[in-house]
Amino acid sequence: MSENYILPREYLESNRLNLHHYLLRETFGYLLHPSIPTGDPKLRVADVGTGTGIWLTDLSHQLPSGVRLDGLDISIESVPPKQWLPANVTFRQWDIHSDIPQDLVGVYDIIHISLLIFVIKNENVPAVMGRLLKLLKPGGYLQWLETDASSFRIQKASPDNKIEALTKLINLLSSSDNTVFRENGFTGVQYDARNPLPEMVMPLHECNLLVHENMARKTNNTKWSEAINRILPGVLTETQAGAAYDFTRVVVVGKKPLE
Repeated sequence: MSENYILPREYLESNRLNLHHYLLRETFGYLLHPSIPTGDPKLRVADVGTGTGIWLTDLSHQLPSGVRLDGLDISIESVPPKQWLPANVTFRQWDIHSDIPQDLVGVYDIIHISLLIFVIKNENVPAVMGRLLKLLKPGGYLQWLETDASSFRIQKASPDNKIEALTKLINLLSSSDNTVFRENGFTGVQYDARNPLPEMVMPLHECNLLVHENMARKTNNTKWSEAINRILPGVLTETQAGAAYDFTRVVVVGKKPLE
């Protein structure tokens, strides 16, 4: 099984993913959109691209113990040991770009995915959406949380704040919406866009800065890595003075039609 994930799978990145989870939970105020019914004690829920499994383990405290919670990812080396997991949480390997295992076809009531902007190219979205649709039971729900890249902006605590290094860094790296859901067979689509509260802008920004640093450590592109490391000291100076990246985050929910 090949993997082209651009971030390392080690403790610094795991810490970033876990922190980001809690910051986004604070931003939205929920793990599952309120429109998704969760009253059935025999629900089966999948977290696709589960990473550290933090979304599932957090959700396990909000749902009945009989609910089955499955984490699917091309690699599960970042999840906790089985002995430390809730009894109803399991993980298995599955690449979102590959065929669905037959035992998973049509078994899920709810599928959650998030922050796969670096993983799914635009031309692959229809195929991925088709696989997610196939994983769901008729009437099942897909929830997708993503950063709206087009909303990128730099916030400044004062008009005098410098943003030269921040601008250079984001230029080195040069959204999932409700239209994508409708075009790929989902109905009843809902769209929840949130901007962070002012006090959350800096924590989210500093969490995102780790993306650049972690990418620089993993990449084989020495020139690109050196450019990031050269710019980061200036970015940190501008950050400490009161300048930060900011994005709109969106949750989109769609329902598989009843067959």
